Amino acid sequence: MKFTCLLFDLDGTLVDSRADLAASVNLMLRELGRERLPDEAIIGFVGEGARLLVERSLRASHGLSAETALEDEETSTALAIFMHHYRDHLMDRTALYPGVREALDRLEAIPKAIITNKPYQFSVAILEALGLSDRFPVVIGGDSLPERKPSPLMLLEGAHRCGATPAQTLMIGDSRIDIAAGRNAGMATCGFVGGFRGRDELLAAGADLLFERFEELPGLLGADSPD
Repeated sequence: MKFTCLLFDLDGTLVDSRADLAASVNLMLRELGRERLPDEAIIGFVGEGARLLVERSLRASHGLSAETALEDEETSTALAIFMHHYRDHLMDRTALYPGVREALDRLEAIPKAIITNKPYQFSVAILEALGLSDRFPVVIGGDSLPERKPSPLMLLEGAHRCGATPAQTLMIGDSRIDIAAGRNAGMATCGFVGGFRGRDELLAAGADLLFERFEELPGLLGADSPD
């Protein structure tokens, strides 16, 4: 079907931000006197907002199980330190995935929004730095509304701001969180295999469509071939 609205996740979907996220978490841990974590472990904690990223990193650095509760004060202090470092290193190595800009050009006629659990300020800053602000007039971050993905709230608001119904909207992301959010919102879903999580997670989550490279996306959505 033809979609009248496209919702995009940011980290692991449009941009590869792994190096800067991992570096900022390890700077936080160093400031707190903790041992650094492997980059791969940190990226495994990404996707459900900055606070959960920090909580999971703290637990891992303490050798605690995922079910262990942390003191709110400890988490809040660590979160503030992480936010400081990430603000300073937001664009050190973060870049668009290959083919993103060209795919967006071919999909220019379809209204789009960014729906990400990353804090709004960082999301907007990345889009501005990469020259994509004009492509996404609607940006909803993890702190924009009372609930984050996999809640449908952000997606429903994004579609509404784009003038579309859920049935007309496609959610595009790289993780089970994105696919679950899309399904919860009554939207079709599309998984980017080349992102942070890979094909197996997207298949298990029940993505309606999959693509490996952004060059494939316009054709997958029925967009005209480039001249």
